[in-house]
Amino acid sequence: MSQHQARKRFGQNFLTDESVVESIVRAVAPARGDTVVEIGPGLSALTRPLLERLDHLTAVEIDRDLAARLRKQFDAARLTVVEADALTVDFSQFGPGLRVVGNLPYNISSPLLFHLMAWADHVRDQHFMLQREVIDRMVAQPGGGDYSRLSVMLQSRYRMEKLFDVPPEAFDPPPKVVSAVVRMQPLPAERPRPLSETAFAAVVARAFSQRRKMLRRVLGDWTPHIAWDELGIAPTARAEEVPVAAFMRLTDALVRAGAVPAN
Repeated sequence: MSQHQARKRFGQNFLTDESVVESIVRAVAPARGDTVVEIGPGLSALTRPLLERLDHLTAVEIDRDLAARLRKQFDAARLTVVEADALTVDFSQFGPGLRVVGNLPYNISSPLLFHLMAWADHVRDQHFMLQREVIDRMVAQPGGGDYSRLSVMLQSRYRMEKLFDVPPEAFDPPPKVVSAVVRMQPLPAERPRPLSETAFAAVVARAFSQRRKMLRRVLGDWTPHIAWDELGIAPTARAEEVPVAAFMRLTDALVRAGAVPAN
């Protein structure tokens, strides 16, 4: 089969290191009847070993040439190729108990993680390879420089664990950054939740819009509605010092005061 040239516009870096592939598949530990969706299968480095362990796999591939290549390589009864941008895919179509796997293009990793949050109720777990600095932000705790809007939003919905690093030479072409693999498991229905997910997203986004400033300054016209002591937040706190649960309390107080719309 002809050589495929990696396309910059799709952020393509193809995984070629067999030991890394084995480590990812071992982390996923797929069982025969699992419902697995692979995002960005590329040259099928993960697709093949996953299919060896599964009855069926669905692959979402944006590149028309790679989608055609996958259809030629694998039996259609075993591999369903969805030719689409993962950012536009309704993941509920694949059913419940979904296991999502992928070597995510770095240029869309954050938007894709936010897109997938909408389908978290359908998902059992997610294993992704991403730029290491993105995963460091995803799992960061309050008080560190990596703690960000991404940390708060994802940690409100998932339990996350950074599994291992992947060096640039594991790819062709090698990216300019170190990658890592993360496991994401949606938190249960009885998890702590804000009164309004929409308001929570708005409050967190504003709080981190000027992360070096104190929250009381950044929140502007919302500040008079906040009883800092009752919420357990220091009035001098910056966004990067505030835990996820405290952001939920802050959001709920602002929604109850009518300062932030609930939808």
